[in-house]
Amino acid sequence: MRFKALMVDVDGVVIVHPDPEGWSVHLERDLDLPKALLQSAFFAPHWQDIILGRAGLRERLVPVLAEIAPGLSADRLVRYWFENDAHLDHGLLAQLAALRAGGIALHLATVQEHERARHIWDELALKQHFDGMHYAAALGWAKPEAQFFRAVEARTSFSPGEIFFIDDKAANVEAARAAGWSAALWDGSRPLASLMAEAAERPQGLA
Repeated sequence: MRFKALMVDVDGVVIVHPDPEGWSVHLERDLDLPKALLQSAFFAPHWQDIILGRAGLRERLVPVLAEIAPGLSADRLVRYWFENDAHLDHGLLAQLAALRAGGIALHLATVQEHERARHIWDELALKQHFDGMHYAAALGWAKPEAQFFRAVEARTSFSPGEIFFIDDKAANVEAARAAGWSAALWDGSRPLASLMAEAAERPQGLA
């Protein structure tokens, strides 16, 4: 197999919430904060700056909560969020471990802000399963921008032809292929080793 590195998305791939609505499905029931209100007051106006590392999560969250939910602290909301967005796919992790044992380097390539990235790496212990983590706030770019993929290459020194990538979003897979990476849309229906072997047999630029 020509691949030296496997780049893996986090949300929807390594972490898969059992409810399609995700971690905030019971937010109003549990914390008395309507999901739609948090979306309109916090995520819509602030998330782009946070995810690209231009602003800190709590820097923007604290004043928003003071207006829309003064009885709810940022600490409590962030803890609730991270704890409810931590459903690891252990079946995939087992497949990844087998590939790593065979000599493939494993890296996370994900759109995260700094605080959750640290939580995923340290508290969820993905640092035990992967050789590196490359995320939007640290890179200054997010998928599917071409600069995200170039920045990952620069940090790892892997060439595009040496990389295989899985993501649950078609736009990100298409962008990775446009960057010269081999890539597949991940839905868990096929073994990862099979997807990689199939891609390795295709001429470069078609995978």
